[in-house]
Amino acid sequence: MGYCSGRCTLIFICGMQLVCVLERQIFDFLGYQWAPILANFVHIIIVILGLFGTIQYRPRYITGYAVWLVLWVTWNVFVICFYLEAGDLSKETDLILTFNISMHRSWWMENGPGCTVTSVTPAPDWAPEDHRYITVSGCFLEYQYVEVAHSSLQIVLALAGFIYACYVVKCITEEEDSFDFIGGFDSYGYQGPQKTSHLQLQPMYMSK
Repeated sequence: MGYCSGRCTLIFICGMQLVCVLERQIFDFLGYQWAPILANFVHIIIVILGLFGTIQYRPRYITGYAVWLVLWVTWNVFVICFYLEAGDLSKETDLILTFNISMHRSWWMENGPGCTVTSVTPAPDWAPEDHRYITVSGCFLEYQYVEVAHSSLQIVLALAGFIYACYVVKCITEEEDSFDFIGGFDSYGYQGPQKTSHLQLQPMYMSK
């Protein structure tokens, strides 16, 4: 009963992870955040494999899913530190999330709840020609906190998924070991003496 409950819970967690990361992927695409887009894509693939392994009783898939969750937590901790500007990180000048190929920021920077975008003219000399120079004001929640909330939710789901993945792998392994143990009796069990026939077959000749 506990194993079934843990397995069903892990399936539910995987489903929640897929829904949340797909929502996050959409907004990262809109903000041209290439590093998060790549990380989200890998996460989607691994979660699908973990879901498949849970449904099909494949402990190797679940183990791989659990290992990836450790890396996923590490990535989301970095994203939180980036937006909160921990250490030498700066969300305004560092272009790590776009691989330094564009100056785009989070989609929530201009489209957050209550945000008012105002174009500044003329644009500074250092501003690229294909970018507009704007100011954002009136936001009920700053964009960095929206991104931090997304990453925090991913961390919570990943920790829950890791715990239940380890539990399900443990249950599957114990169940397989018990089957092997029971099967051992069949291999070395008592076999009664078998009767052998001493009747010898003789060739038969028929005359025409």
